[in-house]
Amino acid sequence: MTVQTFAVDTIERLVTRARDGDQAALGQLFERFQPAVLAIIRRRVSDDADVQELAQDVFIKAMQKLHQLREPAAFPGWLRSIAVRHSINHLQRRMAKVVSDTELVGQAAGDSVSPDHSALAAERNHQLHAGLASLGEMDRRTLVAFYLHGHSLIEMADAFDAPVGTIKRRLHVARKRLAEKVGQTASN
Repeated sequence: MTVQTFAVDTIERLVTRARDGDQAALGQLFERFQPAVLAIIRRRVSDDADVQELAQDVFIKAMQKLHQLREPAAFPGWLRSIAVRHSINHLQRRMAKVVSDTELVGQAAGDSVSPDHSALAAERNHQLHAGLASLGEMDRRTLVAFYLHGHSLIEMADAFDAPVGTIKRRLHVARKRLAEKVGQTASN
């Protein structure tokens, strides 16, 4: 038996035991994979406190969803994908907050906004809401959950009871449809 085969066997056994509620197996999985998860997150997120918090969130999500993992030997790749998605979702939410905060600071500082600019912004806002209202329910719910409520792809997958890949596809399609609707509204 090679060392690598032994390691995979151990991971499979740990995952199987963890699925059965063995807290010691969960602890061993955490200890074994924490350095890798931290490294994955650090590639995208620079703030160490955020890295630590995201790593904890990754392990919590993994443990909650462990029963969905079909092949225990796939645990390392599965855990890596959760870490990558959490990191990306964190950055997307952070960027949305920065944009929102920047707009608020600009308004509080009394930036002079021309009436034309305000009118255009109001018109774009109206077109966006009209476009959202004209979409099908699934498209609208998907866009609202992601962009307005700030849900992660994983959270949406749970809420919509669909794989993350399906949620990504729904977002892509819904954005295209919204762009078409907004374009139609603007040309009318």
